[in-house]
Amino acid sequence: MKRTGLFRALVLALVMLFPALAPAASKEIIELQRDVAQLQDQVRDLQRSFDERFAALQVLVQQTLDNAQRSNNALENAGRNNQGLADRLAAPIAGLSSKVDSMGSDVAGMRESVNDLTARMNRIQQQLTDLNNVVKAAAQAAPPPAAVPTAPMGGSPPETDATAPGGVPPVKATALYENALRDKQSGKADLAMDEFTQYVHYYNDTDAAPQAQYYIGEIHYSQAQFDQAIQDFDKVLEAYPTNPRTADAHYMKGKTLFQLGQRTAAAKEFEAVVHDFPNSPVAPQARAQLKVLGINVPGTTTAKKRRPQPTQ
Repeated sequence: MKRTGLFRALVLALVMLFPALAPAASKEIIELQRDVAQLQDQVRDLQRSFDERFAALQVLVQQTLDNAQRSNNALENAGRNNQGLADRLAAPIAGLSSKVDSMGSDVAGMRESVNDLTARMNRIQQQLTDLNNVVKAAAQAAPPPAAVPTAPMGGSPPETDATAPGGVPPVKATALYENALRDKQSGKADLAMDEFTQYVHYYNDTDAAPQAQYYIGEIHYSQAQFDQAIQDFDKVLEAYPTNPRTADAHYMKGKTLFQLGQRTAAAKEFEAVVHDFPNSPVAPQARAQLKVLGINVPGTTTAKKRRPQPTQ
């Protein structure tokens, strides 16, 4: 009962106060409505601006898509054109490649044929040399009868030369030279030295004789027998003035003199190679040796002498 009376009193108080609060509440509501209207206007403006910008963005995106499509189409067309060009060029290129391969095979075959022909010519030359030596040996084995000289009274008969210079060769020229070269290349220096010495003794008038004499000098140089090596290279230069090993003999003689400490004499040999055989394979090495000796030689392109090609 007390609670009901208290509630009625409170309601009556609020009713009495409401006319006083109504004007203030009405004013706040009006201001709130005005703020809401402003916010609505701002939202509409933002929506309109967003719609405009979104429309412009859609246009740009569509343009970009169109450009990308056109580029893709252009690339596809270019790819098809390039593939067509590649297909058209494939057959001619393949034909040209096969022709080049065929020409390479032909050149290789020609080179082998030339090498075979050169080897045959060398064998024929050696066979002719061997035949000539056999004829000489046969003539020496059956000399015509000659009068026997008589010794003076109380003296002995004079000595006679029973064999010609060089004597009878123990082995044919081709076999002897090939054996010596094979033994030198396999490291049998002493055996090769003996065989080259025999070759020079029995076949000193052949084309391979200066080669054999040069190899004798090389073997002596490799064995540090420098004095003997100088004599060997001098024989190449003196007994065979024009031969395939002339430039090599000058160069190796210069190296030998350098080993003996004779720098001035060595420089003369190197200069002979550079001046007389500038196109020889040992000319660059001779220039290098001169630089070691402190001598600069200007380059030359024209050889004073033509160096024959060495044979094995």
